Amino acid sequence: MSDLADACSTVGVVNEYSAPFEDIAFVLNHIVGIGELAEIPLFAHADPETITGVIEEAGRFMSEVVAPLNRIGDTQGSRLGADGSVTTPDGFKEAYARYVEAGWGAVAFPVEFGGGGFPWVVGVVLQELLTSACMSFSLAPLLTQGAIDALIHHGSEQQQHLYLEKMITGEWTGTMNLTEPQAGSDVGALSSKAVPAEDGSYRVTGTKIFITYGEQDLTDQIVHLVLARTPDAPPGTRGISCFIVPKYIPKADGSPGEKNDVTCVSLEHKLGIHGSPTCVLSYGDQGEGAVGYLIGDENQGMRYMFTMMNNARLSVGLEGLALGERSYQQAVSYAAERTQGRAIGAPRGAVSPIIDHPDVRRMVLTMRSHIEALRALVYTNAAAIDRAAHHPDEAVRNENRELADILTPITKGWGTDTGVALTSLGVQIHGGMGFIEETGAAQHLRDIRIAPIYEGTNGIQAADLVGRKLAMREGRAVGALIDRMAELAAELASTDDEFSTVGESLADAVGTLRGATEWLAQHGSVNPNDALAGSSPYLEMFGLTLGGWFLARSAVAARGELLEGSQDPNRRSFLEAKVVTARFYVGQILPKVHGLAGAVRGGSDILFELSADALGA
Repeated sequence: MSDLADACSTVGVVNEYSAPFEDIAFVLNHIVGIGELAEIPLFAHADPETITGVIEEAGRFMSEVVAPLNRIGDTQGSRLGADGSVTTPDGFKEAYARYVEAGWGAVAFPVEFGGGGFPWVVGVVLQELLTSACMSFSLAPLLTQGAIDALIHHGSEQQQHLYLEKMITGEWTGTMNLTEPQAGSDVGALSSKAVPAEDGSYRVTGTKIFITYGEQDLTDQIVHLVLARTPDAPPGTRGISCFIVPKYIPKADGSPGEKNDVTCVSLEHKLGIHGSPTCVLSYGDQGEGAVGYLIGDENQGMRYMFTMMNNARLSVGLEGLALGERSYQQAVSYAAERTQGRAIGAPRGAVSPIIDHPDVRRMVLTMRSHIEALRALVYTNAAAIDRAAHHPDEAVRNENRELADILTPITKGWGTDTGVALTSLGVQIHGGMGFIEETGAAQHLRDIRIAPIYEGTNGIQAADLVGRKLAMREGRAVGALIDRMAELAAELASTDDEFSTVGESLADAVGTLRGATEWLAQHGSVNPNDALAGSSPYLEMFGLTLGGWFLARSAVAARGELLEGSQDPNRRSFLEAKVVTARFYVGQILPKVHGLAGAVRGGSDILFELSADALGA
């Protein structure tokens, strides 16, 4: 064994992943209120005990079957054949078949289309487990679920009958086809065309780029959802329609028939997620165009596609949580095994594990506390979607619809930015070995780096937050959420124990957030550029404050359970750690909120004082 291989063997967890069942259950029970969701008639079968069983079985599957593919996918990547076919890395096809057979992708979809009918938050938990196990593998189900959502909400009865059942089982996958070489986030600039045919279908031509799993060898059929323009469509986003363009044209019985005129012409060479094929797809190379079927009405494609995108933004946000968790597990294991130097207080001549050194301990706690905050945020966001769609009380539905609307850009933006920061810390904890690919630490950072770009860059999420979400109910929707945080902060600050400092720090942060919110509301109406200039630091400020709120709630719930007198020492240790991570976060992470206030209020003038030429453009 080489010196490098021997050193790498001390990590021992490159392909290992253990589902964090205890923390998942804690958040579901104490933050989300999974028992309350089971009281909604649609979810009556999804009681907490049943949900726990599903999650535990899924976690074992992801750890044992999917997680070992993570390193293989990174080193092998997907490969393009001369005929436009794509071969996924060794083991992907077999693992995907087992994933479909087990029915994991169907758990949270409607029963009438062959799903399990569980709350969406349960599906999100399974997504976290799958993404932590292997992000590049997880992207095929992720994109498919977005296509499913679009067809459930906007597809015709015939289209739903033809495609949904097999997409929900995972036998068929789906894609989103938005981006073109000349049109990135500006979807309104796309130029793909769809011309009506005599049989009621359309002929689609054009080129789409960055199409995740646009071609693969996992399934017999791929259902592409493609944005294109019909003849005489108005310019911009108002003239975009959405089409189903299947890889194989369906026969009368729905089974895949003749190959459609859609070809994968290249695969992108990427920083990370190498196992996931990111395709350039060409439509209509062989003739008059690929056969496509209009979804809904012409010129409504952007509205339909946003159904997919909003779904996907939550799923992309949880990628920050999932990769942060995977990186944390590897980093803390390494820190416990790697010895270097003598920690303060260790016997003379001893060599201490690096986790005993204060700065490493700081990094480990930074990772842990953020992961706990993100898990609470992501699950709360998903549960709000469940309540908004299915709660019998209209007032509760409306309240949760607003909450989901506010949290989604924060989940996506702060969640993915934090995921990048956490995986970078994971590399740092490994020291020089983290920069060596053989340890696997760097892969997590490379893989997650796409997430702040996916599904609307984080700058777009920030613009959405200050441009649309702050204006909901003339600011009262965001104000109500800030009031909820302030209420808990005041309650804790009034105590005479260790929670008083938690409450005081949280109250200070909430006050800073409230002031920044009011400034943006006042100045954004006068000069929108001022609001946009402060939008990204504001999103970070909001995310950090929410994190403090969630961890404070977690600490309160943990202390309550401790006071009930749990006799299990492992459980008591877990609960005590919840209190510690909350205290660490509000003491060392939450103060960053105040440092962001100047950037939020800085205005846009300074951003444009230098011309583009002066900047070197």
